[in-house]
Amino acid sequence: MNTNMITLNNGVTLPAIGLGVFQTPPDETRTAVEAALAAGYRHIDTAASYFNEQQVGEALANSGVDRAEVFVETKIWISDYGYDQTLHGFDKSAGKLGVDQIDLLILHQPLPTQFDQTLGSYRALEKLLADGKVRAIGVSNFTVEQLTTLLDAVEVVPAVNQVQLHPYFQQPDLQAFHTEHGILTQAWSPIGGITFYMDGADQRSTLEDPTITRIAAAHSKSPAQVMLRWHLQEGRSAIPKSTKPHRIAENIDIFDFELSPDELHAIDALDTSNGGPQYPDELLLSFGIVIPDA
Repeated sequence: MNTNMITLNNGVTLPAIGLGVFQTPPDETRTAVEAALAAGYRHIDTAASYFNEQQVGEALANSGVDRAEVFVETKIWISDYGYDQTLHGFDKSAGKLGVDQIDLLILHQPLPTQFDQTLGSYRALEKLLADGKVRAIGVSNFTVEQLTTLLDAVEVVPAVNQVQLHPYFQQPDLQAFHTEHGILTQAWSPIGGITFYMDGADQRSTLEDPTITRIAAAHSKSPAQVMLRWHLQEGRSAIPKSTKPHRIAENIDIFDFELSPDELHAIDALDTSNGGPQYPDELLLSFGIVIPDA
């Protein structure tokens, strides 16, 4: 089994391809994670605000796979921002996951209008790292400007920034900043699933893109496999999501072919810089999501 490991900036390694469980109902989460572990995944990505951490933990416990072999990643939601709140947020997530140590704990997103709280949360992540309760820390959905502000105020450089990234939205300036500072780019919506829901003239599916389908046909692979291979060869981690066992297995079956430089460049050229809707702090805060205790 080839998991194609990536080494983070603190020396910890993670499998480049992980299973994401965003918007996956609890019962389906358990089944999907069990299918993923059976298919060879050793990296599972969840979040407190997905409300399925417990089912991820149950699947891990039921799988028969040694805990040390599985890289578990989760996220602190904004309702638990602030130093003490984030320390408690770790306890809630660890309890639901049924683990003593979380491999990668990240902030779900910045709150630009309340960045002091964001910084307080990150300092709590630093404390958890120093205490050995987590193996690596990071952020999600941070821009270059927000990362710059963060780096000026904290001690530990984030190991990861998990962001939307797919052939139609590649964020090259952000990726360059990550490279400069040793931050791993981790892609959510890595096969462009978010593009399936865009309205009007911008509604284009990466799975039907002529360039991607042509490359897929040349390798006897699916468009999704081609996009995941593109992430892999360009040094990114990718978190595809599916609840269908055959798709879950397909998404990790990408280690037996290689894209040529011309094929990589052709996919790079698909960038439209359109990432879809962005949500202001006020709307996020109005969601009123409260993360319950374990």
